[in-house]
Amino acid sequence: MMKTIVVISRNIVTINIAERVLSPFYKTVVFRNAASALDYIYDSLPHLIIIDLAAGDKVSITVLKNNLKGDPMFQQLPVLAILDRKAGIPDWEDMFVEDFIWQHDIEDELLVRANLSLLRSERIVEINPLTRLPGNISISRQIEERLAQGEIFAFAYADLDNFKPFNDKYGFSRGDEVINATGRIIMNVVKSKQPQNSFIGHIGGDDFVYITDPSVVEETSAEIITAFDDFIPTLYEPEDRKAGCILSVDRQGNDRTFPILSISIGITDNAAKRVSHYGQVVEAASHMKVFAKQKEGSVYCMDRRQGADLQSPED
Repeated sequence: MMKTIVVISRNIVTINIAERVLSPFYKTVVFRNAASALDYIYDSLPHLIIIDLAAGDKVSITVLKNNLKGDPMFQQLPVLAILDRKAGIPDWEDMFVEDFIWQHDIEDELLVRANLSLLRSERIVEINPLTRLPGNISISRQIEERLAQGEIFAFAYADLDNFKPFNDKYGFSRGDEVINATGRIIMNVVKSKQPQNSFIGHIGGDDFVYITDPSVVEETSAEIITAFDDFIPTLYEPEDRKAGCILSVDRQGNDRTFPILSISIGITDNAAKRVSHYGQVVEAASHMKVFAKQKEGSVYCMDRRQGADLQSPED
């Protein structure tokens, strides 16, 4: 699969050069300004952003700072800036970019700089290669930082029910489609409900997490379930979709039928609980997920208890 580069520029010459130089090697998507690119960036998680700041586009700088680099989901997304040498070296603290190229050098150096930016990001950034979502290190860092700052937040842990039988029957390629679709669904719903200061992570396999404010986490989870249940059946063959189940093999090697994939979500928060470290948060959400998986179909289970001890949940 080709990596995706988003190019943001109002300069038609820059756009033409970027498309000609980059398109043979990368999926190149062009936008006239940073604000118009946000929806695409949120939905597609590109591998690199190239932004033309040579014209002194202060709006794009603000969008870059507040909507992208100010969001924990996109702090690791590399940005290559195009600058005007005549304007001199800018104040890097306000730029929020990882590298730059002079405007008059883009014909000769843009592809090289893009390649280097991508290679550098792959070496230092910890993301899942399939979904492009942050992985375990980023997840733990997010939780620890929020706890250290005294932030009140909700943490949800989601995974898929009966994914292995689906994978066994339809193969890894179709299984990857399910994982990728699940990541996109969670990403889109969470960001639509809470555009700022939310977080989505991919632990691995069919396990995902997300962080929101406690006030929106249940509505967010319900919408994720609805979107998941609406979309996932389209990845089944017509006869299996009509039957509402598949014939596959269980973990003991026995043939049996399995229902259409569902998603189970366990949720906890630190609004009224004594939480001091990352492990407590994940453990509480994991317990809620176990309760959710005991129910049929797609379900979320909310931890409504106070204190630190796990009791019977309310859902």
